[in-house]
Amino acid sequence: MIGRRRASRASAASRANRAGGRPAPLRVGALTLEALRGAYCVPARVNLTRADLARVRRSRAAIEKLIASGETAYGVNTGFGSLASTRIPRADLAQLQHNLVLSHAAGTGEPLSDAVVRLVLVLKIASLAQGYSGVRVRTLRALQALLRAEVYPVVPGQGSVGASGDLAPLAHLSAVLLGVGTVRHRGRTLGAVQGLRIAGLNPLQLAAKEGLALLNGTQVSTALALAGLFEIENVYAAALLSGAMTVDAMKGSDAPFDARIHAVRRQPGQIDVAARLRALLRGSRIRASHVDCERVQDPYSLRCQPQVMGAVLDLLRTAAATLLREANAVTDNPLVFAREGEVLSGGNFHAEPVAFAADQLALAVAEIGSIAERRIALLVDAKMSGLPAYLIANSGVNSGFMIAQVTAAALTSENKALAHPSSVDSIPTSANQEDHVSMATYAARRLLSMAANASNIIAIELLAAAQGLEFHRPLRSSPALEAVHAQLRRRVPKLRRDRYFSPDIAAARALITSGALRAHLPPRLLASG
Repeated sequence: MIGRRRASRASAASRANRAGGRPAPLRVGALTLEALRGAYCVPARVNLTRADLARVRRSRAAIEKLIASGETAYGVNTGFGSLASTRIPRADLAQLQHNLVLSHAAGTGEPLSDAVVRLVLVLKIASLAQGYSGVRVRTLRALQALLRAEVYPVVPGQGSVGASGDLAPLAHLSAVLLGVGTVRHRGRTLGAVQGLRIAGLNPLQLAAKEGLALLNGTQVSTALALAGLFEIENVYAAALLSGAMTVDAMKGSDAPFDARIHAVRRQPGQIDVAARLRALLRGSRIRASHVDCERVQDPYSLRCQPQVMGAVLDLLRTAAATLLREANAVTDNPLVFAREGEVLSGGNFHAEPVAFAADQLALAVAEIGSIAERRIALLVDAKMSGLPAYLIANSGVNSGFMIAQVTAAALTSENKALAHPSSVDSIPTSANQEDHVSMATYAARRLLSMAANASNIIAIELLAAAQGLEFHRPLRSSPALEAVHAQLRRRVPKLRRDRYFSPDIAAARALITSGALRAHLPPRLLASG
């Protein structure tokens, strides 16, 4: 039984306000990408309505009725996986659920970030509250209390194959409710019992079906994929800006962005990106200075940006739609249909949709970095750019951006290897009962590493393009791009001679990952806008 204790004085709302944000308004069955992005960035709550609680109670009553009738239902009064045919005596049902959580808490590897775990809690609460899982209200309230108090279970990142559900990571999350494991609370790692006290809770004894409901589901895979999406969107926004800056620094043409070219292609992302590139370059005095130049065509990495970044945008939008549906889904097993009085065993825990979405995101972010690295290579090559070699005065004595481009190339190559699809892999588990799996959890987890790599690539391009623009002074770029340039220069001064370069990249990357550059794009150019 849950014992209520005095809640921590520092609420999620006050902490979010101190961080400059507010808790996202999260409603069961109506989660939005904007609200989920908010929950990823700052502490959040999921508020349950009377209707939510009524559904949960009806679902639990159906489970109690099934137990009383003596009927057999998978995971309620049977073993799990290949032990599904083993009938469990009624007296052992609570122990069955307790053992399930402990035995499945077999994860390894670096823990998931607090931000990801917070998303997992949001998604798990939203799923259970739809009334198809058979949990008690008190169990749901316990998850709410952890989220509200910012007590985040320590969840190892490795150990899930994306079916049947994210069992190992969700077991670590659920073990905290039993007083087992560790938690993070505002930067400190604590024992589970201490974390429960902060949340106003005592260790919970699970009832029949509850352990399975907590462990089954795609919430970890989905949370990781959503985190990847949100980070990739920050990179994407910055890459559109850095790409436009490079066009002007290279004295490239804006003719390839003419709306008529893209209208006949009929690809919506391409049309939208071309329109934004035209807007970003509009009013550039640098562009006006070479309208009648002899160059016929620019390299692909300049003129094919709408085609490449437009295709990336289409992938981001498709993946975002899949993940939003999954965030609002019920994905545990078996499911309780209280009105019909039936408990049905199925396979909603199979995370194939998430795996496909994550693979799409991996391809997208790899291409963002790939085309940007080629633009950096153009900028540092005096023969191609017409600018000083390696974008530095007195080159030879100064090496300028020489090795920064090498770093971008290394990160690009790494992302190419990481982009290999995970959804095409499968490995049988649970004595061949679970003989086809999605590998969605790894597919989603790698996205954060790929987004980090790509953000560093774009940081280098921003620095290089800004340097290139300055060699054209007193001519100015467009008002839009000069605003981006000024934003960057407030963090990183112009490179006049060689200096310790790594902090420059880190500062530019911090600007990207902050999401501040998103403000330069209309919402329609971001999947969660």
